[in-house]
Amino acid sequence: MRFRVLGPVRVSPRTPTAAKPRAVLATLLIQNDKVVSTHTLIDELWGTEPPRTATTTLQVYVSQVRRVLLEGEPDGRQPLITRAPGYLLRVSPDDFDLAVFERLRDSGRAAFARRDYAEASRQLREALSLWTGPALSGIPHGPTLQTSAIRLEELRAEVLEQSISADLRLGRHQELVGELMALTREQPLRESLQGHLMVALYRSGRQSEALEVYRRARRSLVDELGVEPSPALRKLHERILTSDPALAWRPTADPTPRPAQPRDVPVVRLPAPLPDFTGRTTELGHAERFLAGTGPVDSRVLAVSGRPGAGKTAFAARLAHSSGDRFPDARVLLTLRDAGGRALAPEAVITALLRTLEAPHASGAPADVLHARTRGRKMLLILDDAVSEAQVRPVLAALPDATVILTSRHALGALEGVQHLVLDVLGCAEAEALLMNCGGAAMADDPEATAEIARLCGGLPLALRVAAAALAARPHWTAADLARRLADERGRLAALRVGDLDVRGSLLTAYRDVTEDNRHAFRVLGLAPLPDFALWSAAALLATDPAEAERRVEDLVQARLLEAVRRPDRLTPVRYGFHALLRGLALDVLAEESPHHTSPATARLAEAFLTLTRHADARLAPSRDLMPPPATAPPALAPEDIVGPSPLRWFREESPGLLETIRQTHRAGLWHLCTALASAAAGYYEAAALWSDWQESHELALDAARETEDLLAEAVVLRSLADLEWQRHHPNAARDLYRLAWQLFTRAGHRVGAGRCLSGEADVLLGLGRVARAERNYARALSVARTEADPRGEADAERGLALVAQREGRLPEAHTRLTACATAAARAGDERWHAYATRRAATVTESAGVTQPLEVRPGVWLFPES
Repeated sequence: MRFRVLGPVRVSPRTPTAAKPRAVLATLLIQNDKVVSTHTLIDELWGTEPPRTATTTLQVYVSQVRRVLLEGEPDGRQPLITRAPGYLLRVSPDDFDLAVFERLRDSGRAAFARRDYAEASRQLREALSLWTGPALSGIPHGPTLQTSAIRLEELRAEVLEQSISADLRLGRHQELVGELMALTREQPLRESLQGHLMVALYRSGRQSEALEVYRRARRSLVDELGVEPSPALRKLHERILTSDPALAWRPTADPTPRPAQPRDVPVVRLPAPLPDFTGRTTELGHAERFLAGTGPVDSRVLAVSGRPGAGKTAFAARLAHSSGDRFPDARVLLTLRDAGGRALAPEAVITALLRTLEAPHASGAPADVLHARTRGRKMLLILDDAVSEAQVRPVLAALPDATVILTSRHALGALEGVQHLVLDVLGCAEAEALLMNCGGAAMADDPEATAEIARLCGGLPLALRVAAAALAARPHWTAADLARRLADERGRLAALRVGDLDVRGSLLTAYRDVTEDNRHAFRVLGLAPLPDFALWSAAALLATDPAEAERRVEDLVQARLLEAVRRPDRLTPVRYGFHALLRGLALDVLAEESPHHTSPATARLAEAFLTLTRHADARLAPSRDLMPPPATAPPALAPEDIVGPSPLRWFREESPGLLETIRQTHRAGLWHLCTALASAAAGYYEAAALWSDWQESHELALDAARETEDLLAEAVVLRSLADLEWQRHHPNAARDLYRLAWQLFTRAGHRVGAGRCLSGEADVLLGLGRVARAERNYARALSVARTEADPRGEADAERGLALVAQREGRLPEAHTRLTACATAAARAGDERWHAYATRRAATVTESAGVTQPLEVRPGVWLFPES
């Protein structure tokens, strides 16, 4: 074999001489055919204090490993490739000692289960012969390698013990005595080895030595751990004391006797129960009523569905472990996928069930044999990870009397006569309790960080367990350290991987199960705004019509890759979003598989937002946006159907997505769309008083305008920022920005924009009590507006001159100016400004004077109230 980790880490024909490149190679080998993130490798090499040059140094080590690997490849193919967010190593299982060991272990265990002890001993001993020393030795161990080394040593001990069990059943007790004596001296606290030695000695006619082994073992346990031997070891001691004849080995002519009939010995094939299973009280109660036959529906099949990592298998296994009295004939869990994650055919499932239930060989169709094997018997069968109704229908038809629990990632709704139970993510309290149970003191010491970890894991049981395991594997970390690492959405899945526990891999199985069209949709929808998005956003991102977009997102909801959220109070009552971990996966696979889709999809979403925002803003404040339309054509939308009769309400509901889209256009370098969208949203931000969103969006837009040296775009953004400073009661900053915007508008030859800056600066001057200078600015702005046929600018200037006239006591002029303001607003199509000016004019008459004084303050003159 070319690659070895069962002992010193080696690769032929040449192993890297330096320790750290060997550690990189070992980490990649342990995760063979899985992406290992750069973050994981840096942790492995340097722990929590990597050098400043860690990333560059790691690249050097990877390059050294690549050179070594290439030497042994006859076809020159490089097995180590770069794959975001790190590296992927693919080696043939036949060339890798760990893969061969695991294959031999599995076949040996299977032979042992069917009582072919000679074959079991041969396979298991061959597996043990691959070991040349302690696993992963000769290199420094970080958290991943340390965890893997512990796991591998435990697997080695398990295989050794099972091989000894097989040899004892073959009558090889005398040959085993020497080996077992050496092993028990090395591991005096391992009771299973002590028990094997006692049996070997007893069967070799050395009863007194067998009893002495027990006394030594008991002394070691009491002295070292303060505990008595286990009940099994004590029972064996009693049987040796009484010379129990059942302990003697009896050869048999048939080394592979037929298994006991099903009514004699129950068949139990279940995974070990989780000692820290937490929560699910309501769901367990529902399932237990189903098993007891007291549920609301008379059915023998319970379909448990939920997203990957929701704990469906653990839930079903817990039910089976607690139901032994109800199902005395068999309790079995069978996975309906092969080792590569592919769905088993119904015929293969039936054959596997027959083998698991130890059915005797019989002629006839396998389905008929299974029917006869289970008829009239009390059996609980868990068919785990079902793919479709078509996969399980023939199997259920062959199991007319058995009780069946189906687990699946999506609801198998087309099955008839089935009870359904959905496992969602855990609630906050249950998620935190699971972290506490799995993570121990590190979690209990910092409940605030624990709550944050639970939130970042989205309450997903698998993610919570992996997070706790990651903390346990790194005792130098605190819960707060882990929470900080999980806070980065792009690196979150990489952080949720410990040994062979990998949240990303589990989520990828659901992604790979859907069609390529839906995989594409999942990837691209990762660019959708947070926290949720409407169907029109999906249509824009996917470049399709709303009906096709709805079909795809609903398919993803059924596959548990998207979530549908019902919000009756919203303009779009059905919205869609990602689980906390799935959006990171979507962005990961988009970067890996469709990187060229990112900018076009972002542009389509921004264009859709721009079309809708301009439509809504035109109804709020026509002619306010001075930016020219984008160079690209806007998408085909029906803005009036989406925005509805209340543009301000639409704006408020979509504001998080609007700001996120502006951020995305900036990240993607879509500079014109960034400035255009921010400018189009300015009137909305002002009307809704969203000052922080206004500030952030326009700072990004200002940077975008300067990237392209677009004077007009820069001027538009600066004028809007000046409005913002005036609204925030920062008159000096507002005046400076108006002046700077005026200069840029003038240089760009945009007289309308320059004129509106004059009105804006005049508002600030008037607010500061500098009436004469304000009046000159308003007059200049009015002249520009009339020359440029800008009714909106004209209305703005007339409004300012009316205010000056009123303050100076020139009431007839103030009335005339307000009337002119209303007329100009009507020409601009701005109903709100027209109504506002008309209402104010009514308070000023030539005869009665002022009945309601006009104020000069931000928020009154820049934008009228609703």
